[in-house]
Amino acid sequence: MKISHLASLLVAAALVTPLASHAADKPAATAKVWVKDSVVTTKIKAELAASKISSLAKVHVETDADGWVQLTGKVATQADKDKAESVAKAVDGVKSVDNQLVVSGK
Repeated sequence: MKISHLASLLVAAALVTPLASHAADKPAATAKVWVKDSVVTTKIKAELAASKISSLAKVHVETDADGWVQLTGKVATQADKDKAESVAKAVDGVKSVDNQLVVSGK
């Protein structure tokens, strides 16, 4: 019984050790940038959803560390495309928006 517990602990330690060393390799700033990017992306997606325009649910949002946002996907009208861009530009932390949305007419 004691041997199986010891073996379990050794296996767990062997599995966790590479994870700990990998985490030590990443600078803390990288995690902060990723969180900031994801917060901006989430805010944009929430605002698009709040607009209640169904085609805006299909908009993909990518954000980088410098506040650059890219919108991709399909929307029904030019007005939806323009609305998505204005929503993205209004979010704190966004410096520029690259609107690559395609008007599908559906």
